[in-house]
Amino acid sequence: MALPTILGIPFDANSSYLRGPAQAPPLIRDAFLCEFSNMWTETGVDLGAEDAYVDSGDLDLSETNAFGEIETAVEQLLEDGLRPICLGGDHSITYPIVRAFSRRHERLTIVHFDAHPDLYEEFDGNRYSHACPFARIMEDGLASRLIQIGIRTLNGHQREQAMRYRVEQYPMARLPELSVLRIEGPIYISFDMDVLDPAFAPGVSHREPGGMSVRAVIRNLHAVTGNIVGADIVEYNPTRDIDQVTAMVGGKILKELAGKIALSQ
Repeated sequence: MALPTILGIPFDANSSYLRGPAQAPPLIRDAFLCEFSNMWTETGVDLGAEDAYVDSGDLDLSETNAFGEIETAVEQLLEDGLRPICLGGDHSITYPIVRAFSRRHERLTIVHFDAHPDLYEEFDGNRYSHACPFARIMEDGLASRLIQIGIRTLNGHQREQAMRYRVEQYPMARLPELSVLRIEGPIYISFDMDVLDPAFAPGVSHREPGGMSVRAVIRNLHAVTGNIVGADIVEYNPTRDIDQVTAMVGGKILKELAGKIALSQ
């Protein structure tokens, strides 16, 4: 059985507005494990059972080769037959993560939850900004399909990029469209915490009102069918949180993702 595997990636050097997401992995993990709740998911998986998941700790990244180190670490977990759930970190980490996944999984579908499309060709002169990972992923042919859910900041340039890369976008104004989440083949889920309305998750750098509720997110995650091979949770910024409310939500999202992956075996 390919177990869900937590891997912390404390990296935020490509953040464009505020730093802080590098501090997130241990706080999401603490909320996931906190005794205020139990370890059962809403899908009926007991993550408290023996060998229900693996925790691979947090990476110790260098300043000069962080992307290479992320890619190598994820590739090693995949070689070991595990299914990583990576805790960021800013959204730029999704690019090296998916590079590793693409070598093992052909015709990968990415389901991307976010307020932002992250399709800029470059942002502030940085092609690897957290505003650009999906442009790099699609440019390199690392995924055959990109589905974006919850978008509410689409501008002209990113609209052109979405057309260029044939991105399937489901903005907040068009939700719910849960049928689109019935997917054939391997699936990677990239979850940006700012897809949530800031009323539910204030601890993000780019607060964008009009987002999803926690219940809507869980409903969408549960609607994903097919073989979920991995995931990430990114852009939680503890420096902006209020009484660790966002950490708690991140822990809940981690729990439900791990449960979905466990059921995908």
